[in-house]
Amino acid sequence: MAETPSVPYRTTGSTLLHPLSQLLGIPLDQVNFVACQLFALLAAFWFRIYLSPSNVSSVVRHAFATLFGIYFAVFCFGWYSIHIFVLVMMSYGIMNIASIPNIHRYSFVVAMGYLTLCHISRIYIFNYGILTTDFSGPLMIITQKITTLAFQVHDGIGRQAEDLTAEQNRLAVKIRPSLLEYLSYLLNFMSVIAGPCSNYKDYIAFIEGRHVHMKLLEVNWKQKGYDRLPDPSPTGAVIYKLCITFVSLLLFLTLTKTYPVSYIVDSQFINNTSFLSRLGYLYIVMQASKPKYYFAWTLGKDD
Repeated sequence: MAETPSVPYRTTGSTLLHPLSQLLGIPLDQVNFVACQLFALLAAFWFRIYLSPSNVSSVVRHAFATLFGIYFAVFCFGWYSIHIFVLVMMSYGIMNIASIPNIHRYSFVVAMGYLTLCHISRIYIFNYGILTTDFSGPLMIITQKITTLAFQVHDGIGRQAEDLTAEQNRLAVKIRPSLLEYLSYLLNFMSVIAGPCSNYKDYIAFIEGRHVHMKLLEVNWKQKGYDRLPDPSPTGAVIYKLCITFVSLLLFLTLTKTYPVSYIVDSQFINNTSFLSRLGYLYIVMQASKPKYYFAWTLGKDD
């Protein structure tokens, strides 16, 4: 059998970590993705300690989160990241130009339409030739955020409070966000690569340092025995999530080498194996691929 060509060098983003990719035998695009996630975790510690709301203004925190997020997108996806920035700017234009009764409709149609066109191009133009960690992942997260925020603005400005549910009232946005707030919400380094999709008011409360107090007020902190609002440490939760992250990574690296997905299309495997055995192997391969998503999503939540 002819030796398959080496693929670790293939990437649309930075090639800075190419030597590490060759050393580990892992495709460079995946190395870049993991490196950005780990660096985002370290940056989040620095962000919490040195750029806390008590030390700097919310403008500084918004700017830092946005610039780092843009850098991560360019580092991972190279010129393909322009799709992310084009969608964000188009949506911000709609956010400011569209009438309140239609702002959620226009935002949804444009965001979902652009995402659909990108997916179609991956299938019919590139024939799935784009890398596994391509720009469509962040684009899907940003599409969720754009649509969510547009509906929340519509609820906050275009509808009466009595017409909303309790959850809609809590999340309703009363004023349109500024450009910096909008960019920070969509492109912040803590969620630009792999999410999660947070609500706009929760994100702004985090930037302004009100998020912990808001949650404590929801659980009636006085009945918990506190005489003042505490400042709980995130260390325990972060360590727990990191353990899940590294277990997921270990499972992915071991299982995918033991059960390679390429074996499914091997002619000898197809000709000499029964249908039920092939179906069973396909199921195992699918399960072996899941830990990489648990790794990305759990690490994203740590940030």
